[in-house]
Amino acid sequence: MNRVLKRTVMDHTPAFVPPERAERSALGRLVHGSAVKRDAAASLALVNPAWLCVIAALALSLLGVGMIDLASGGFAVSAGTDAGLSAVAWKQVVFLLIGLISATLVALPHYKLLSWVSLPAFVGCVGLLVFLLLPFVPSSIVTPRNGARAWIDLGPLDLQPSELTKIAFVLVIAHYMRYRSSHRELRGLLVPGLIAAVPVGLITLQPDLGTSALFVPSLFAMLVAAGAKLRHLTLIVVAAALAAPAVYPVLKPHQKTRIVALVRQYQGDTASAQDINFQSYTAQNLIGAGGASGLPAEKSRALVTFNRLPERHNDTIFAVVVNRYGFLGGVGLLALTGLWVGGALAASAVCRTPQGRLICVGFAAFVATQMVVNVGMNIGLLPIIGITLPFVSYGGSSLLTVWLMTGLVMNVALHRETGPYRRSFEYADNDESTKGSAYGVSAGFSGRAVTR
Repeated sequence: MNRVLKRTVMDHTPAFVPPERAERSALGRLVHGSAVKRDAAASLALVNPAWLCVIAALALSLLGVGMIDLASGGFAVSAGTDAGLSAVAWKQVVFLLIGLISATLVALPHYKLLSWVSLPAFVGCVGLLVFLLLPFVPSSIVTPRNGARAWIDLGPLDLQPSELTKIAFVLVIAHYMRYRSSHRELRGLLVPGLIAAVPVGLITLQPDLGTSALFVPSLFAMLVAAGAKLRHLTLIVVAAALAAPAVYPVLKPHQKTRIVALVRQYQGDTASAQDINFQSYTAQNLIGAGGASGLPAEKSRALVTFNRLPERHNDTIFAVVVNRYGFLGGVGLLALTGLWVGGALAASAVCRTPQGRLICVGFAAFVATQMVVNVGMNIGLLPIIGITLPFVSYGGSSLLTVWLMTGLVMNVALHRETGPYRRSFEYADNDESTKGSAYGVSAGFSGRAVTR
């Protein structure tokens, strides 16, 4: 009896904790996570796939500075004289530095700590989107551009809340679905859909139909990663496609014009090249002029300037890149963006927690979709809807957002759980046992969310 009692007491005696661990600094608790059990301590993985995102982001950002200078600097280089970067390019350099600092800051705290501020951040972003639509806000604060109330004038810079809403949206969806399995049923898709409908609706009212459309692919990618059934998602896509024609009558005149312009391009109507299709045809001509390997800087600068390409430092900067560096340069740009997306997906694959995986997948979907839409706009496959090229196009809010995404992907890749942990969205082919519980079925001490 004494031996059994002694063993019981020893089994329940807390393990000795070294003073250096007990007196962990505030910075250490922030980076590694506070109140973490000794068997579930998070470790920093300095070698991880997220470095691919950092490398690609740096390369694309520096390429963007050069192309913005070429597109907006006039004849900064002439007769052997180097006039340096244009004022717009220097502003992009400042935005890049702010983005680098911001990415570093968000990469340090454990993403589980950051997730708890996801809901307040999302509510704050929604509040800013509502603020943009208030009719009594003076035009000195919210100045409509191209017919859209999308920017808040902060003096030296303009804030576009819809860009930051992308990050808050991914964080709040990842936090909501991290342990749930209700999305395996059709009715369980209602709550994620309603969360997405809030920013999509407010951004559409600005109106900025292009940015609002980016939220849907990101949501679908996160649902697929979380184990949603493809037949349910397919049903939603088919229903939306059938209902799309009914939306046409309520579109704004300029939105209808973009659709008509695209149809005329498909029909081979070149008469609109100096009218509604001027931007698209000019971008395509500059892309074709670049050839396989591109043009010298002076010639490319002259072509871009005298062809009067609209938004050449922003929406149509891909045409500037291909004109300067040719088809090979365009392929290189796509490869770098693919490297970023691949790095984010690889970070998701090595992450052992559901929340971290969803964060990486959501950001990868945003960047990939934005790149595909922007390139499609420039080569005439999609209508011009005002979507920037990630890391390359001019804009402080856009550049800050994608660098924050890079920092958060690095955050997920750095902080790896050593167990026990709840594994990510494992379902059997016949998962009837998950019904009746929003969080699935516990798998005992192994911590799996749902048994196979």
